[in-house]
Amino acid sequence: MRLLIAEDDAILADGLLHALRGAGYAVDCVADGAAADAAIASASFDLLILDLGMPRMSGLDVLKRLRARRSTLPVLILTARDSTEDRVRGLDLGADDYLAKPFELAELEARVRALTRRAGHGGQAIVELGALTFDTVGRVASLRGEPLELSARELSLLQLLVARAGRMVSKEQIVDNLCQWGEELSANAVEVYVHRLRKKLEPGGVRISTLRGLGYCLADGRVRSG
Repeated sequence: MRLLIAEDDAILADGLLHALRGAGYAVDCVADGAAADAAIASASFDLLILDLGMPRMSGLDVLKRLRARRSTLPVLILTARDSTEDRVRGLDLGADDYLAKPFELAELEARVRALTRRAGHGGQAIVELGALTFDTVGRVASLRGEPLELSARELSLLQLLVARAGRMVSKEQIVDNLCQWGEELSANAVEVYVHRLRKKLEPGGVRISTLRGLGYCLADGRVRSG
């Protein structure tokens, strides 16, 4: 999952960046509204965390332009403005959730999980693919009931494949989801991460198929809510 943080408070932005990267997300950060607008117009993200009071372009204007392009990108608004009018205006313009400053990091992480989950298996909390169980809320995977030990990038790769189970995922999509701006991930590196994840899933009979020249596919299976 690739997230964009648009926040001009450098201390807050840095804290969010490190916390969410530590949780296994690929995270980029911009400090003004114009940069946020340019980023979401040119790259693919799974969630925008958007401050309202930014220089060069307000968060509300960024949101207006985003929805005018008919983008369904989930948006979580962060703002010091806690009036009912501001809250309603943001939601009416197309925000998916609203969090007033100051807030607890644990609450923000829970809202991020909820919003990114909606973009996956229709809001389902527990996804089952054969012997694999993936908890989209806690971002925890288990195989035949035993927890899987995964690195942050392996976890993000698995989350991407689970969200698109039964469908092809290209190497380019994997790079977009695993990398922040300024990072480079080669096709060979993608193959290494896929190989490592495949080895961890194979004991449970869960297969990642390689579609030569196209990408990878995780076999589809049952989905249930938890």
